[in-house]
Amino acid sequence: MSLLSIRGWTLRGRIFALCLAAGLLLGGLGVAAAVTAASANKAVDVVLDRAGPLRVAGQNLGTALVDQETGIRGYALTGLPKNLEPYQTGITDEQTWVAEIRRLLEPGDRDILASLDQVERLAVKWRADVADPLKQTVETQGTEAAQKRVEAIDTTEFDRIRIAVEKLQADILTMRDKTAAAARSSSGNLVAVEIAAAIVILVTGILLLILLDRLVSRPILDLAGQVRKVAAGDYERHIESNYGSPDLVALAEDVDRMRQQIANELSEVRIARQQVEWINQQLQSQAEELTRSNRDLEQFAYVASHDLQEPLRKVASFCQLLQRRYAGQLDDRADQYIGFAVDGAQRMQRLINDLLAFSRIGRLTSGFTDVDLDRVLGDVKSQLEARAGDDAEITWTGLPIVEGEEPLLTTLFANLVGNSLKFRRPDVPPVVTITAAREEKEWRINVRDNGIGIEAEFADKVFVIFQRLHARDAYEGTGIGLAIVKKIVEYHGGRIWLDVDVSPGASIWFTLPVMPGSASEEVTSQEGVA
Repeated sequence: MSLLSIRGWTLRGRIFALCLAAGLLLGGLGVAAAVTAASANKAVDVVLDRAGPLRVAGQNLGTALVDQETGIRGYALTGLPKNLEPYQTGITDEQTWVAEIRRLLEPGDRDILASLDQVERLAVKWRADVADPLKQTVETQGTEAAQKRVEAIDTTEFDRIRIAVEKLQADILTMRDKTAAAARSSSGNLVAVEIAAAIVILVTGILLLILLDRLVSRPILDLAGQVRKVAAGDYERHIESNYGSPDLVALAEDVDRMRQQIANELSEVRIARQQVEWINQQLQSQAEELTRSNRDLEQFAYVASHDLQEPLRKVASFCQLLQRRYAGQLDDRADQYIGFAVDGAQRMQRLINDLLAFSRIGRLTSGFTDVDLDRVLGDVKSQLEARAGDDAEITWTGLPIVEGEEPLLTTLFANLVGNSLKFRRPDVPPVVTITAAREEKEWRINVRDNGIGIEAEFADKVFVIFQRLHARDAYEGTGIGLAIVKKIVEYHGGRIWLDVDVSPGASIWFTLPVMPGSASEEVTSQEGVA
C-alpha cells in the first residue's frame, strides 16, 4: 500500500485502521492472557486440591504403618488383645490412605505411583514375614516365646518401609514444587502480557493523539481563524484548507460555499432592510393617522350624540304637544302620522342615549377598585324589582371579589339579568341563575335563564351593536344591550360567548381576570336568593 493512497484515507478510515490494529493486538494478548491465566489457575488448583492433600495422606500413611509396628510389639510383650487394636486399626488406616492417595493421583504422576506401590509391597511383605508370624507365636506359644522372637527380629524390613514412605513424601513434595514453579511462571507470563497490553494501549493513544492533532486540531484551528476573519466583516475572503484529512478539506469547501451564499444573501438583506425601514415608516405614519382618526370618530360620536339631544328633545316635545292638542280634531291619518313622529322621536332619543352610553365605556373612568359582585347583584336585583314581578326568581352563588369599575359591572349584570326577564316564556315564571368558578387566572361567570333562548345561528350576531332578533313591537329596546355587555367585559380584560348547547333558555358565559395579590383571589361572598 503506497503512502499516497494512505493520504487519501478519510479521518474515519484512519482511526478505524488504527483501532483495528490495536484491537487485533489486544485480542491476541487477551487470548494469551486467558491461556496463561488458565494455566496458572490449574497449577494453583493442583497445589491446593492435590499436593496438600497428598502430603497429608502420605504422612497419615506413615503413621498407620508405625501404629502397626508399635501395636504388634505391644501385643507380643503383653499378649493382651487390646494391645493388638493399634495394629488392626493401622491396617485399616493404611488401606484408607492408600486409596485416598490413588484417588488424588493423575496418570502423569508416575513417580509417586511407583513409590506408593513400593510402600504397599514392603508393607505386605513385612506383615507376612514379621507381624503375622509374631501374632501367631503369641497365640500358640505365649508371650515368652513371642518376646524372644521380637528380640531376634531384625528391624531392617520396617526401616525399608520408612525409607519408602520418605521417598513417597519426597516425590509428593517434588510434584508440589514443580506445580508451584509452574504457577509462578504463569503469573510472570500474565504480568508480561498485561505490560504488553498496557504498552499497546499507550502507543495507540499516542498515535491517536498525533493523528487527531495533525488531521483535526491544527486544520480546524486554521479553518476557525479564517472563519473569524470572515465573521469580522471580510466577506470576500476565500476559505480553504490545504492540509488535513479529506473530510476537513471538503468541510472547508462547504464553508466557503456557505460564505459565498451568505455574502450574496447579505447584500439582498441590506436592500430588503432599506425597503422594510421605508415600509415601517409608512406604516407608523398610517398607524398614527388611524389613531387620530379613531380618536376623532369617538369624539365625533360623543359630540354628535350629545349635541343631537337638544334638537331631538325639541322635536319630541313639539310632536307630543301636537298630539295632545290636536288629537281627535284632525282625521285618523293625521293622528297616525303624528303618532309615528312621536314614536320615531322617542326611539331616536333612546338610540342616541344608548350610543352615548356605549361611547363612554372606557373613556370616562373612575379607576379600578375591589368590587364585590355579591353586592352588585343585590343592587341589580333592587333596580329590576319592578320588572321582575312577584313570580321571578333570581339566585346567585359563589360570586368573587374582582377588580373593576363598579358602575360598569352593575350595568353589565343589569343588562344580562334584564334580558333574561324581558325574554321570558309566556305563563312561565322567569328563573335566572348566576354562578362563578375559578379556572387558573380567570373567573368564569355564567348567567342562565329559562326564557325563550337564542338560536345557535345568532350566537355572534347578538353581541353586535343595534342588532335585533325580534320585531320592535314584540320586545322593547334598541338592540345595544349585549353590545354594551361585550364592551364592558373586554374593557375589564375578559371575553364573552353564548353557550348554544343548553335548553331551554339562554346561557351566557363571560370571564374576568383574577388580579394576583388582590382580594379577588378569594371567594368571599355568600349565596343570595331573590
